[in-house]
Amino acid sequence: MEEFPPVEVTLPWKEPDGEPETVSLILVNKDGNPIRRDGFNQYVWTPALDRAKVTRVPQQDGMHALRHFYASVLLDAGESIRALAEWLGHSDPAFTMRVYTHLLPSSSDRTRKAIDRFMANLVDENLER
Repeated sequence: MEEFPPVEVTLPWKEPDGEPETVSLILVNKDGNPIRRDGFNQYVWTPALDRAKVTRVPQQDGMHALRHFYASVLLDAGESIRALAEWLGHSDPAFTMRVYTHLLPSSSDRTRKAIDRFMANLVDENLER
């Protein structure tokens, strides 16, 4: 971020016709403007997939897939729907819940992970003694 500092832009952030808000964008194009999804997919993402010899799946492997990946990682780590909605720029956490509810870890997954972490810490503490 020191080499490529964020660029402040003013956009209708929460809704397409909503109140403009000034935000700092980390990912911008060479002119310092917001990256457009279609340009990113065409000039960055698709060539990267081709170079990596990854089979492309239309409508599933573009910039929006990265957004879903980001959301799924945060949900798996235990982030709240409310916080995720804010990070994704959704004005309504209920919308975020409807879109991403299938990615929420099940209660049994959370329970298993919590016990695994606790037991690993317990073992580590006993090994240090």
